[in-house]
Amino acid sequence: MIRFTVDGREFDAEEGQTILQALDAAGVLMDGVDVPHYCWHPKLSIDGSCRLCQVEVEGFSKLQIACDTPVTDRMVVHTTSDRVSAAREGVMELLLLNHPLDCAICDQAGECKLQDYAFAYGVARSRTREPKRAAKKRVDLGPTIVFDQERCILCRRCVRFCREVPGTGELSVFARGDRSMIDVFPGAELDNPYSMNVADLCPVGALTTRDFRFKARVWNLEDVPSVCSGCSNGCNLYMGVASNRIYRHVPRRNDAVNDTWLCDAGRLSYAEVGAAHRLDQALARDAEGMLVARPYREVIDAAAARLRRVVDVKGPGVVAGVASARGTNEDLFTFKRMLDALGTEGAYVALRRGESDELLVKEEKAPNAAGARALGFAEAEQVVERIRGGAVDALVVVGSELLDPGLLGSVDALADLDTLIVIDTHKSDLELVAHAMLPERHAAEQRGTFTNHSGRVQAIAPGVEPGWEAYEAGAVLAHLASALGLASFEGGYDPVGVSKSMARSVAAFEGIDLSTVGEQGIALRSADGGG
Repeated sequence: MIRFTVDGREFDAEEGQTILQALDAAGVLMDGVDVPHYCWHPKLSIDGSCRLCQVEVEGFSKLQIACDTPVTDRMVVHTTSDRVSAAREGVMELLLLNHPLDCAICDQAGECKLQDYAFAYGVARSRTREPKRAAKKRVDLGPTIVFDQERCILCRRCVRFCREVPGTGELSVFARGDRSMIDVFPGAELDNPYSMNVADLCPVGALTTRDFRFKARVWNLEDVPSVCSGCSNGCNLYMGVASNRIYRHVPRRNDAVNDTWLCDAGRLSYAEVGAAHRLDQALARDAEGMLVARPYREVIDAAAARLRRVVDVKGPGVVAGVASARGTNEDLFTFKRMLDALGTEGAYVALRRGESDELLVKEEKAPNAAGARALGFAEAEQVVERIRGGAVDALVVVGSELLDPGLLGSVDALADLDTLIVIDTHKSDLELVAHAMLPERHAAEQRGTFTNHSGRVQAIAPGVEPGWEAYEAGAVLAHLASALGLASFEGGYDPVGVSKSMARSVAAFEGIDLSTVGEQGIALRSADGGG
């Protein structure tokens, strides 16, 4: 380790780190030690083009760029001297020469680093009398990104990202000198599975995402920390929420999970929360066999009565439960407790599988398959043949994954069941054969934890509330268990309390609950992560 001093404060660094890297690792960069920067990014190669991060290093006659100056033992750095301040003002003045003065209508206003740094480190007025350089407006670089070229400051973050992270390299700098411009190669477009990350990387309003462009002012949004539920990687993100609506997902840094990236599919998955086909009322079959809306408690009681009748007549061995790997650990733990209390050993988990890549996207298209395995759920493939062979008379299903082509494929095998109780966020073909359907909350509407493919337990928090009566799947199952008269379900459902109970009774979750996972998550004591 190397020890160096910045503005009178001592820090430790690893040999080979630059000044910015060492300050970032110490957690003080722009949060205690201000070294403004544009082109540098902790997950990209060093470019050294913007020159804004200049600092004064004792022993050097000239100012040094902190992004590309290695730390040496006993190095002394100054970030607030008059020379540094003058250099920053000069850089800011040059960057603003051709930049439009339209902050009031710019979609980046409120989270623009050029805006912030111009206020903090720039000069009061421009000295140039020349007209600003003309450039393109509202250029469609691809299906997800819109480019306002006149706002670009040529930090080249987007270029390096496309080359270094997805490896697609659609962007480059064309021409030279003051005519340099970012653009796509002729005949190409910016269309890779991670394309929308360039909007996060852009420190100004040059690159914006089509889905969020001019939809909301960022200062009206609350950033709610959560976890993507699109696959088993469990990428960390912020939900941008205003007026009980999610306007966007943006990545949240977690070096153990997703660095600072988010795939486009995960970024756009917020649309599921407000989708038109949400299951927004409790349904039960009437005497004529029609599935009709009924009060939630009536449907719970009717479902419990059907389930109790099957158990009394044929025993618990003909009852099975199929969970969704989209459920939280707390939901799954409650489901397993209910099935155990009922006396059945048929606890299974169904999940969708799809394409994966070498970066973030995993084959398992659910956030909590590893959690289900750790809690004792078997793969749903094992129950499919039992259902088709008539060995199951009553089925409690959370989610619709059981209908995937790799499992049942359709509702045909479920049509002859005596009792089918469905708990889900969205409508599906299960409506054709279900005897009771109960709405549950989406992951964006509830508190709990997910366990990702590597066994890292991470917390989610509610960003919005459903506009109808809906509860967590665990709460619905607890209500059902209570209506069945099962012991220890009378107290209702509290995710925090359930997580503590899970930590006490499941060895893999020992010491892990909602109060201990923190913002970055914590690893299971043992885990079979799978896909």
